[in-house]
Amino acid sequence: MPDQYEQQFFPELNVKLRDLEEKQRLLRERILLIGQNVVKEREELFSTLQEMKHTLLQTKEEQTRMKEFIQRLSEHIESLARKEELMILQRQLDIISPKQ
Repeated sequence: MPDQYEQQFFPELNVKLRDLEEKQRLLRERILLIGQNVVKEREELFSTLQEMKHTLLQTKEEQTRMKEFIQRLSEHIESLARKEELMILQRQLDIISPKQ
């Protein structure tokens, strides 16, 4: 009797064991693929982040240069306005002053 029981039990056990091993192998492969995808995504995100950081620094530099340019331009415009005012005053003085 034990012989007959062993003949029925062990083949089923072997099949179940093979099934479990196959499931484990498939899970291991999936986990490796997921790990590779995570690493790839991390590298892409890091690259994108570095690119964005570089672009932000460039934008800040351009903004600083634009501020300086606008400041110099406004100072130059102010000095031009004063020159024009002086020229107007000079013309008025020329009109009022006696001609020689």
